[in-house]
Amino acid sequence: MKKLLVLFLGVVFATQVQAQITTPAPSPFQKIEQKVGLTDVTLEYSRPSMKGRTIFGDLVPYNKVWRTGANANTKITFSDDVMIGGSEVKAGTYAIYTKPMTSTWEIYFYSDSNNWGNPQEWDESKVVATVKADAYPMPMEVETFTMSFDDLKNDSAVIGILWDKTYVAVPFKVNTDEMVTASINGVMNGPSANDYYSAAVYYLENGKDINQAKTWIDKAVSMRADAFWYKRQQSLIYAKSGDKKGAIKAAKESMAQAKAAGNADYVALNEKSLKEWGAM
Repeated sequence: MKKLLVLFLGVVFATQVQAQITTPAPSPFQKIEQKVGLTDVTLEYSRPSMKGRTIFGDLVPYNKVWRTGANANTKITFSDDVMIGGSEVKAGTYAIYTKPMTSTWEIYFYSDSNNWGNPQEWDESKVVATVKADAYPMPMEVETFTMSFDDLKNDSAVIGILWDKTYVAVPFKVNTDEMVTASINGVMNGPSANDYYSAAVYYLENGKDINQAKTWIDKAVSMRADAFWYKRQQSLIYAKSGDKKGAIKAAKESMAQAKAAGNADYVALNEKSLKEWGAM
């Protein structure tokens, strides 16, 4: 009986040890997403609150690099290249660090975004862009540290940083006009060689109008005469349409180009077809 009691108490104790109490995070995590023009931008950061404390010049010292929030790095992700402070910043994820001062701030976009707070050693080569921005006084307090996307335009936006009675605006630009122009030109110039190729192969593999497939594959080959894999499909489409002579010609051209490119797989595929068609 005593052994059973000891075992029972052991199980109860182990269960209590494994139990975990869940409480709210003191600096809750937030993730916000915004499309600026055609570019997707995402902010991820943790949000400390004032809780009666003096923030800038005390909790957050002046003239020292600050993590800009709490906990892990505050991160911003751009889906396309952007311009920040006169510097081109490639698509990707960056940590945002700041150096608060009484009337201006310095904002740093840092390529290593996997730190908890500030890096152990600051590496200037990882700073991809730096911005100097005014710190605007606000007539009311913002209790919880907040970041926002403000002043949205087709080609730009502002990263807003708000806490206590301070607002800092960090502008950036996106290449919307360049992207839209490229899209317009692509549509107005008609389908690409790969569009014609993909459509022709789809028609071949799914038993659709083989004459239409011939038209499309011929167009693709005329635009990419160096693509031996295009000519391989051209030979198969011609063969299926009953044009054996055209199939043999395309296969021989594909094989010769594949040999020059050192692609043994396509050489073998064309050799096999040419044997089937009595050309070897």
